[in-house]
Parts: sequence; structure tokens; C-alpha cells
Amino acid sequence: MSYAAPPATRGVSWSQAPARTRRPHDMTDTTSDAPATTSLRPATRTELLALPVDVAPRLLGGVLTVTVDGETVALRITEVEAYHGKGTGPVPDPGSHARMGYTKRNATMWGDPGHLYVYLSHGIHSCANVVCGPQGEAGGILLRAGEIVDGLDIARRRRPAARTDRELARGPGRLGDAMGLRHALHDGIDVVDPTPFGGAVASLQLPSIPLETVASGPRVGIAGLAGTDAFPWRYWVPGDRSVSPFRWGRGAAEAALAART
Repeated sequence: MSYAAPPATRGVSWSQAPARTRRPHDMTDTTSDAPATTSLRPATRTELLALPVDVAPRLLGGVLTVTVDGETVALRITEVEAYHGKGTGPVPDPGSHARMGYTKRNATMWGDPGHLYVYLSHGIHSCANVVCGPQGEAGGILLRAGEIVDGLDIARRRRPAARTDRELARGPGRLGDAMGLRHALHDGIDVVDPTPFGGAVASLQLPSIPLETVASGPRVGIAGLAGTDAFPWRYWVPGDRSVSPFRWGRGAAEAALAART
């Protein structure tokens, strides 16, 4: 199953949070007037060995496909967040599940790239991260939002509270529900080598050419400094209606204000 990636999007401002538009290749500010389309190809482990903050924008426009109990749903990724574990990258990430090191809960984050770290949020929702980063280091990219491009009826049945189709996977918990992913059953499922795992098979396709322009800003709902523009590690497709709204985490707005004074 394959899908055409969407056109590259012109840079726009984002009124809900501090944001910049960036080119994934060099991470410099830019806008582009030239639309382009590109095909998708299977993700490889090699390209996921880079730091999460570098890999994250390249996931945008990619497609995650999950088959659970014979039912298939595919999602175009429109919003992600990067998280670094202890010792990963030059700057400690106080917002990461692996900020203190290896634990039983975050074990998947320390494994081979290309697996999904599926964790339970607030004891209710299963959220999915694409594991990436240098070998032996922990890292993950939270899939925050996307557009269902196949299996709409299945996703609607799994998400009866969604009032519109754009809300089916608008937020990480909703995304996990729509895709049929469950903690801890699917924690560790491989999206590079699609083999059965916990009654499911998953695969990740990425754009052959990264989207020309993406937006970035603070991560959503993360407490303290980790939720400010000191960590602009949230990336999204500008103007896409499936992207989730921004909200400050506990103490993050105050920390952002203090950093500017």
C-alpha cells in the first residue's frame, strides 16, 4: 500500500505558540513559494540513527500504517515532537521520559531505532513514539497528530467521540486510539521490518524528499523550561487542520517569561 505525499507547504505564522518555519535539511528559517510533490519510500534504520531533533521534521508527510486483527488504518503524519534521553545530544532534555536514564518503562527508547515506544498517558491513552538516535542512546519522536488516509470507517469506530474526521488523530492519545495501538501490547513493535507483534503489523513510509517547509515551536503541555522555546522541538505542517492546538504545561509560560527578562 502506498500513498502520494502532500505538496510542500508555504511558511506561515502560527498564532497559538511561538513558531518558526524551517527547512529540515539545514534547520534554517525559510519560506518557499514552489509547491512540490514527492513519493513515499520505506523508512530505514540507518536514517533513524540521527538525533531525534534532526529526524523529527523528516517524519512529517510520512505515513504510518498499522494493521490490528486484520483491520488496517493509515495515517499521514502532520505533527511530531522530539525527545532526547539522558546523554543523548549536547543538551539535557528535562521533558523526556528517559531524562534520568534507563528504566523498565522507557526500555524501548534505548533499543534499536525503528520501533515504536508505546506508553500510557494519564492511565488512559496509548501514545506512540518512533524510536531513533545513536546506538546505545535513548530517543523518541512523539507522533502528536495526523490525517487518516486509509481505514476511515475503522478509525471512526475506534474514536466515537470525534465530531469530525480531522479530530480522529488530533493529539497523541487520539492518534494512538485511532490507529489501534495499545500499551503495553504494542510497545516495541517494529515499523521498519513489518513483522507480527502483539497481533499487529506496522510500517512507516517517509517522503523521498522532506517537506520543503515545516514549522517549529515549544512542545505541548510540557512542564517548566522543557515546555518553552528553549526546546523548540515540536514540528508540524503549517496550516494543516489536523495539527493539535498548543497549550502551555505547568509553569512553562512563567519559565518562558523569566527566560526573556
